[in-house]
Amino acid sequence: MAGADEIARAELDALRTRGLLRSLEPLRSPPGSEIELRPGERLINFSSNDYLGLASDARIAEALAVGTRTWGAGAGASRLVCGDFLPQHELEAELARFASSEAALLFGSGYAANCGILPSFAGPEDLILSDALNHASIIDGCRLSRARVEVYPHGDVGAVEKALRAPARRKIVVTDAVFSMDGDRAPLRELAALCSAAGALLIVDEAHATGVIGPRGAGLAAELGVAADVRMATLSKAFGVAGAYVAASRAVCDLLLNRARPLIFSTALPPALACAARASLEILAGSEGDARRSRLWSNVRRFAAGLREAARADSAIFPVVTGTPDRALAMAAHLRELGILAKPIRPPTVPQGTSRIRFAVTSAHTVDHIDRAIATLRAC
Repeated sequence: MAGADEIARAELDALRTRGLLRSLEPLRSPPGSEIELRPGERLINFSSNDYLGLASDARIAEALAVGTRTWGAGAGASRLVCGDFLPQHELEAELARFASSEAALLFGSGYAANCGILPSFAGPEDLILSDALNHASIIDGCRLSRARVEVYPHGDVGAVEKALRAPARRKIVVTDAVFSMDGDRAPLRELAALCSAAGALLIVDEAHATGVIGPRGAGLAAELGVAADVRMATLSKAFGVAGAYVAASRAVCDLLLNRARPLIFSTALPPALACAARASLEILAGSEGDARRSRLWSNVRRFAAGLREAARADSAIFPVVTGTPDRALAMAAHLRELGILAKPIRPPTVPQGTSRIRFAVTSAHTVDHIDRAIATLRAC
């Protein structure tokens, strides 16, 4: 029988042959619109989800430092044991106000949240309808629920309407608000109407919409006036910190506290991170946040206008599809030689035949950054 090392080497060789091998390359500088990877290699960064440029904000870093000096470096346990601290509750109360929801509940990450939400509501007698391009965390949450899962064609409202006619104890529609690899928006208003008519639950992942879209950056559901049953959002993208939260009714949050295994059986986020997230929320939801969003959308429009083909300008994410993994790798390498960091995205992150370069525009990019990216893309 082959040992673990032999198996690993064979699997890695297979990934390398298919152009799917991945590796880590640490940054030598803080996060930002310009970063350093190798010594002396300065690159314009178009691969970050730090949409509002808050990840290296000195005020948030100081809030983290003060929180660490006050509350320590770690939580020490899950929240249901003794990892529950006042800063986490204060943050949840502020996030609930921000999201205009009755309550909010913190999770360690968006992945953990999605893997906890769906199994808390669904089981073998239930039906989950999931968009074909939903994030991997939603896919895994569906699998963990053991419910019957129907994957509907991307954004196909008619397919959802038809599938909701099937009998089930509970019916759930789950979707990203902004799809992380394509950047397009879900038809939330139409999905909400279908769920209301069918008595189904609507669960929305607002990870790439929170902080960016809607009043005060409250997300796509807020912009459209849609009342989703459960909204998940991350603190690791526009917030520039780490973690995630669910915005919902008090009863929903209490149920998750009792059933969501990633929350119950994981050490809690350090209370100092809650202090940092509160500082971020104060910036993000205020007038400065509005100014940062204005710069972001100006950059988005400029980037979209610079692409050769007609491009939508309703999110900060722009895919440049190459088709094969090898072509994506080659384009990313050429872009890097010209001073642009835009990472290749390959299966299983995206479907076979749709490997791509994913550009993420932020408020921290300058006009020169945007124009150089467009000129470099044309050179490729």
